[in-house]
Amino acid sequence: MTENQARPERTERPEHPAGPEQPAGPEHPARPERAMLFTGGNIVTPTAVIPDGWLLVSGGRIAALGTLPPGGLVPADPRIPADAEQVPLAGRWLLPGFIDLHVHGGGGAAFDSIADDPTAIERGLALHRRHGTTRSLVSLVTAPLPSLTRTTAAAAEYVAGDPHALGLHLEGPFLSELRRGVHPAELLLDPEPAALQQLLDAGAGQVRVLTLAPERPGGLDAVRQLVDAGVHAAVGHSDAGYDVAAAAFAAGADLVTHAFNGMRPLHHRDPGIVAAAMDSPTDVVIEAINDGVHLHPATVRLLRSIAPDRLALITDAMGAAGASDGEYRLAGLPVRVVDGTARLVPPPDAPVGTVGSIAGSTLTMDRAVALAVQRVGMPVLDAVNAASLVPARLLGVTDDYGSVATGRVADLVIADADFTVCAVLAAGRWADERRIGSGPAPAQRATSRSGGGAG
Repeated sequence: MTENQARPERTERPEHPAGPEQPAGPEHPARPERAMLFTGGNIVTPTAVIPDGWLLVSGGRIAALGTLPPGGLVPADPRIPADAEQVPLAGRWLLPGFIDLHVHGGGGAAFDSIADDPTAIERGLALHRRHGTTRSLVSLVTAPLPSLTRTTAAAAEYVAGDPHALGLHLEGPFLSELRRGVHPAELLLDPEPAALQQLLDAGAGQVRVLTLAPERPGGLDAVRQLVDAGVHAAVGHSDAGYDVAAAAFAAGADLVTHAFNGMRPLHHRDPGIVAAAMDSPTDVVIEAINDGVHLHPATVRLLRSIAPDRLALITDAMGAAGASDGEYRLAGLPVRVVDGTARLVPPPDAPVGTVGSIAGSTLTMDRAVALAVQRVGMPVLDAVNAASLVPARLLGVTDDYGSVATGRVADLVIADADFTVCAVLAAGRWADERRIGSGPAPAQRATSRSGGGAG
């Protein structure tokens, strides 16, 4: 199944500024955004890195890009307005905004608390936006069905009005008890059609992904029900072997939730979910939590080798991302974060020395990309695409997001050589207080168009 087959088109929402803005009116008349010209950066497009490049943003979208002529002067391109604001990148990376398919919170905020804390999703997304994630799904964990229905409805209402959120991901409650991770066993359910439809109805068209264990009774029928509803069925927190997983992908599932975590390990006589995804004739995307805790770098290399254009970097971050170590809760269970690693707190009667299960992460997407390049050894182009283009392709939003290309929404990340984020733009506007030194474009322009526009 291709990314758009049997899935309805998303209802596009108008962009709004990423940061505070005075409302238009008699005291604050609306004014057109000034064009911005970025120069002298290493621009990462879907197919190449443009060294010493330039990029023009106008009207919230990428208007043109190319390589600077000799001498580094502003190119003589008629698309560049004379009054464009010039932003010198001084050799920094200019990357597409990241897209996170799987994130539960950040900055101390848990998305699951949205029904009682109306700002929870806004705060969590803001934290991840500082680290380059300009669009993402909002992930919710298992809860009692009535409670999860209420949370899904509240989250759907929020994301319908925030263009930084591309929809909802429901991780549960139709999961395997054997591979449940932090999801409480007593809350897990078989995916009966009525229960599944109850959650989809609560999501009001905003549920984009649902993770389930296809080996549960009714699991394959649930995959078909999701596909018919235009929802991506993800295989995860599952004890499925190769044959059942292959049947799920044949039924239309097209995503693997955090590969190798919450599933059977790879075995030479039953290679399981990941191998079934590799063999699937459809484009099954494979998620990876590349934080150095959930997966060894060699494991990420293995995933890339079997699905080079289908690997999606995710965070699976909980509320502790971007916050301090300490005590938190996830899926109603106590979690302790030590040195940035989140684990369930063992019950009081557990043997001395018991180590709790990993409970989400505190990862951010900039760190996932940096580790992909520095420890996994992925080329920059592949690491960046895994954090942007691959998830955009899955969600069917590549016309707007996921790449640095002419006509795309100007979601951009400016990063130092080690991928430390210096500044972020969302829809052509600075996403927070950080700026790169800028000024008016110099009057002198190159007369030659050598190395000119690529867009």
